[in-house]
Amino acid sequence: MKNWIGIDCGGTVLKAGVYDQTGQEIGVSRRALTVLTREPGWAERDMPLLWQACCAVIQDVLAKTAIDPASVGGVAISAQGKGLFLLDKQQQPLGYGILSSDQRALKQVREWMKEGIPQKLYPETRQTLWTGHPATLLRWVKDNEPERYAQIGAVQMGHDFLRTCLTGEVACEETNISESNLYNMEAGEYDAALLALLGIPEIMPALPKIVGSSEASGRVTEKAATETGLLAGTPVYGGLFDVVSTALCAGLQDEETLNAVMGTWSVTSGVTNHIDHQQSDPFVYGRYAEAGKYIVHAASPTSAGNLEWFIKQWGITDYASINQEIASLPKAESNLFFVPFLYGSNAGSGMTAGFYGLQALHERRHMLQAIYEGVVFSHMTHLNFLRKRFPNATRMRLTGGPARSAEWMQIFADVSGFELELPQIEETGCLGAALAAMVGGGAYPDFAAALDAFQPKQIVVKPDPSVYEKYQTKLAKYQQLVNKLAEFQSISESIV
Repeated sequence: MKNWIGIDCGGTVLKAGVYDQTGQEIGVSRRALTVLTREPGWAERDMPLLWQACCAVIQDVLAKTAIDPASVGGVAISAQGKGLFLLDKQQQPLGYGILSSDQRALKQVREWMKEGIPQKLYPETRQTLWTGHPATLLRWVKDNEPERYAQIGAVQMGHDFLRTCLTGEVACEETNISESNLYNMEAGEYDAALLALLGIPEIMPALPKIVGSSEASGRVTEKAATETGLLAGTPVYGGLFDVVSTALCAGLQDEETLNAVMGTWSVTSGVTNHIDHQQSDPFVYGRYAEAGKYIVHAASPTSAGNLEWFIKQWGITDYASINQEIASLPKAESNLFFVPFLYGSNAGSGMTAGFYGLQALHERRHMLQAIYEGVVFSHMTHLNFLRKRFPNATRMRLTGGPARSAEWMQIFADVSGFELELPQIEETGCLGAALAAMVGGGAYPDFAAALDAFQPKQIVVKPDPSVYEKYQTKLAKYQQLVNKLAEFQSISESIV
């Protein structure tokens, strides 16, 4: 029986997992990744070091699992969306990779908003316009680093770069590049008119061919084989946007089920087979891994990263103790609020995080409870928005690190009113990528067949109806607080 390797390139950790044909995890290796902040608001990655980390996790997982590299049927990569990883005309890294959380192009986005550019783009791209899009970052590079811009040979995202390192082939994977604002969603291809509207028409020759998630995109080169421990000639497949990877692992196939992801980002997503032209709200669409389907999602970097920052300040290393502290408090009765905007917001550009209502009577446990609640409240912004597009959704599945916390999941269920289904999958990014390799390698005819064969166990968390109204009241107060903070942000920006 063949084995399959899925690589997950996240915001702070790179992972490689080995899976058998039933989706059973054989082993996983992890390496921390460094985010470079050379300037305020910048978030970058050293591309050669990223490749070295990728080589290390592949070597490590092969050693840890002791599998024969000859048994590896294929490799695929799941990664963060958006951002910009440039190659020069010799296919070498061109400067640092720019991550989706980068804010350097905020001024450009604000100028475009004043000019009504987002409204002109949306009917073609089905994307909102923000700082982390490849299109936005390309315009920033053109205006601020013209010499670098002139050297661009290929435009890619993170997993595209790693795939090029593995195979020597330059391409962009469809689920990710479809959300770049360089791509016409219904036509399924790059659009020169979009580039002209954004003021970057000359970049068209640097846009690589587009490959599907399970499409063969090359084979491991001799050089990459030496560096990773894989066999030269091992097939490499397109891969996935990590939001798509988690949706696949959650089993999303129709409009009746939504998936929430809690990690670095808060994400809510659903799957459909059509673009609804009757909807007036700007829902973000992307190509799904399955042919003829789209993923619709809403997201912001307002999730568990806020907790990670807090516990780092306090020196907390035991997550069980956090849950115990929160469990010791009554539900929805604290008057303390936390706005989880440390790494970005979903309520307006430039907004920042903070506690409100903090008094001398509050202890650390109250602050931790406020963080748990604040992340869920922020997530409700996305969930309530997506429910307009998926009014018939009756099931909610949730994945991500916080799914391990019974206390956090209970808060999510209590606030949302949904009965939560928690698929027991340790690494959705790695497994989703491995599924792409399995489908590409012929182990399954399509993703639907793979998901039918692989049925992970689920934990069900039921909401507590006795606190639903209390949480709705506190959620409304949270939203009022965020609205007032948005007003303050607008006023403060107008003061010179």
